[in-house]
Amino acid sequence: QVQLVESGGGLVQAGGSLNLSCTASGTIFRINAMAWYRQAPGQQRELVADISISGDTNYAYSVKGRFTISRDSAKNTMSLQMNRLKPEDTAVYYCNGDIRRTLWSPLTIFWGQGTQVTVSS
Repeated sequence: QVQLVESGGGLVQAGGSLNLSCTASGTIFRINAMAWYRQAPGQQRELVADISISGDTNYAYSVKGRFTISRDSAKNTMSLQMNRLKPEDTAVYYCNGDIRRTLWSPLTIFWGQGTQVTVSS
């Protein structure tokens, strides 16, 4: 099986920084795109940033210039450096990966369990 585990969430004051990490483990042949999503209470889950296998990145307008997504494909890890945090960034942050478990397996999206980020004003 495949597991994605997020870490690094917590409580921070507005203007502060946090670094989230996501580690994928299990039977993994290749991870294509990876992404961070977030879900605030009462709202739909939204894309924060994604990164392709070649390192191309894409950001939500609301975080562009403040957040940086990166990955280490050799270690099956991904990070999200979040700077100049705002109260509206408060949410549960989830990582996902588009993963091929073996050479012959189809690509499948796997999700982590999420990590809480709370930004106080």
